[in-house]
Amino acid sequence: MLIKTRESNNVVIFDIEGEIRRSESMQTTLHNLVKSHLDRGTRNVLLNLEGVEFIDSFGVGEILASYISTQNLGGKLKLCRISKKLLLIFQITMLTKVLDIQEDCEGALESFDKA
Repeated sequence: MLIKTRESNNVVIFDIEGEIRRSESMQTTLHNLVKSHLDRGTRNVLLNLEGVEFIDSFGVGEILASYISTQNLGGKLKLCRISKKLLLIFQITMLTKVLDIQEDCEGALESFDKA
C-alpha cells in the first residue's frame, strides 16, 4: 500500500494505491496516518481509493476506525473513486449506510463545504 497525502482548502486527501491489508512489513497504518493529521487539527479527511485493488477485513477496519476517530472530533471523513468491487464489500458490510461515498473526488471536496 502506498499513500500520498495532499491538501485542498481545509481537506487532507489521502491518495491510496495497492492493497489495504494487514502486512508484516507495515510501518504505519492508514488509521495512524489519519490520526496524526487529526492530532494536528485537521477535521476533514478524504480517502481517494481509485488505486486500491484489494481490501481485506483489516483494511475495512482501518477505514472504519478512521471514520470513528474523525467523527469523535467533530470532523468528516469521505471516500471517493472506489471500484465496483470495493463498493460491493461496503454494501455487504452495510458500511454504505455509515460512510459518505462519493463518485468523484471533486464532488466530494465540494460537499465538505455544503454540510
